[in-house]
Formats: sequence, C-alpha cells, structure tokens
Amino acid sequence: MATAKETRHAALGLEPDRLLTMYRQMVLARAVDRRMWVLNRQGKAPFVISGQGHEAIQVAAASCMRPGIDWLCPYYRDLPFCLALGMTALEFMLAVFAKADDPNSGARQMPSHFGSDRLRIITSSSVVGTQVVHAVGVAYASKMRGLDEVSVTCIGDGGTSQGDWHESMNWAGIHKLPFICIVQDNDYAISVPHRLQMGVDTVARRAEGYGVAGEAVDGGDLLASYEAMQRAVERARAGQGATLISAKVARFTSHSSDDDQRRYRPQAELEALLRRDPIERFRNYLLDEGVLLEADDERIQQECTADVDEAVTAAEAAESPRPEDLLKHVYADG
Repeated sequence: MATAKETRHAALGLEPDRLLTMYRQMVLARAVDRRMWVLNRQGKAPFVISGQGHEAIQVAAASCMRPGIDWLCPYYRDLPFCLALGMTALEFMLAVFAKADDPNSGARQMPSHFGSDRLRIITSSSVVGTQVVHAVGVAYASKMRGLDEVSVTCIGDGGTSQGDWHESMNWAGIHKLPFICIVQDNDYAISVPHRLQMGVDTVARRAEGYGVAGEAVDGGDLLASYEAMQRAVERARAGQGATLISAKVARFTSHSSDDDQRRYRPQAELEALLRRDPIERFRNYLLDEGVLLEADDERIQQECTADVDEAVTAAEAAESPRPEDLLKHVYADG
C-alpha cells in the first residue's frame, strides 16, 4: 500500500521526471529573476518587477496547459509561468535589453510585458487588470468557434479592485466560458495590505457572486496548486464554466525596482518570508521522496546559472532596433 507522501504526487499522475522538470523550471525562473535585479543595479535593466515567491503556482498551472493550444494572458509577475510554457531565458533577456529580436514586443514594451505568438502568450498592457478582459474575450471566441481551448489569466490581489476584473468575471460566469483566473494573492497591492483592499479573507469567496467555481489554495505548495489547476482545466474543457483560483503566495521583493518595501512591511514579516520559499518547500519534498538527490540539485542549480549567463551574454551582444522600425506594428502598414 502506498504511503500518504507517495500518494500526493502519484495520485496526480506526476512521474519523477516530470517533478524534476517542474523543479528545474522554478530554479531557472528564480535565477533569471535574480539576474535581472543585478542588471538593474548595474544600470543595464531599466525596470524589474519580480515573481520571486510566486514560482509554485505558476509552474504548476503551466504544467496543466497545452502550450501553443491554450492561451495565457499574463501579468507582470508571470516570468515562471512563461518559462514553464516554453519561453527561453534568452527570449526574456532580449526584452530586458530591448533588442530588435525580442519576441515579446520587439523592444516596444518594458521588461516583464510577456508575449509569444508561438506559445499563445498574449502581450499585456501596463494598465492593471486589462489582461483579464483580453482572456475572457479569447475564451468567448473559443467557445463560439467550438474549439477545445482554455484561456488562463493571472492577476495580483490588488488588481481585483479594478472594474475590469469584476466585469470580466461576471461575463465569464454568464457565458460559462473555458476560462481560469488565477489571483496570486501576495498580501500587498504595492504597499496596501490585504485587509485594506477587501472585506473577505480570500478572493475565492467572490466567485459565487459571479456564478463561477472558486477555490483557495496554498500557492506556495506546488502539488496543491497543480491539483487545483488540474480541476479547473478539466472543468473548462468539459464545458462546465470558469474557475477563480485564489493562490496565497509570498512576495519576496519590493513591488518593483522603484519601491522599497522596508518602508511599510515590518522587519519580522520580511524575515518570516524565508520560511515560505516555494522552491525550498518543493526541494525538501523531492529530497524526502528520493526523487531528487543532492548531486542532482547541485547540477540543476549549475545548469540554470549557466543558462542565464549564456542568455545575458547573447542578449547584450544582440542588435538593437533600427530607428526606421520605430512605428512598425504601431500603425497599419501602408
């Protein structure tokens, strides 16, 4: 008989190789994110908005999707999500350095405005919450066309105060769309704590008001996040409508490189974040289960660091956009 620990990943149909792939994706995302902060402090990256602490829910969600078939309308912390869907460290760094070959936006957007035609990642606007409108529109189109596609979007807890979010959730509920909204609740809307944003303990409680399924999950637990996302995807594909997933996560960094969270978060709270690291939690699980060995972990860490080194070197040396291409994709050709 299987033990309770074995049952957790085995019951989800997750083989050891797949677990290691997801772990590597989390480690790579953290390595890319940390390097971006270094580049920012060196004056080479103009802006950083981090996904550190959000890796588990994003990698788990991506693992339940079909890249190039399902759709993602990301928000600015979704670096792990995009990498897990198949974006490379180089493709991201080309955006950081605003190079001509940047596949996200052709150097027209700030870093972390993800986009990929190949992976069906729809480039986002800087306006908070608008990606949810886009995702619901995509889901509506997929349903009208009878296509087996799921549309996923992510947003922070602060973004759920935007009217766009409420209108989109209402539309998704009315039309029973193949749509999933993942709220990555990291307790802060920039500097405003959760208790001053909403009168409910979890955004998932709002789902009933829109007629969609709601589920709260520990977003720092990869397996719990995978299970929740798997249910949501199955529900969407079966024509049973939309799901609102509220994933509780930890925001390790300041809101962005232009913010200093030490000014509004108590020191004890910041120190407590270290105990909520989703990568360490998953690493310890894999070690306990014998899926990951210390030697494997060291190799993965080294490989991810090397991938980032190569991506930065290649992106920094890549060609810059040509001045004559300034208006390309801004106005209609001709």
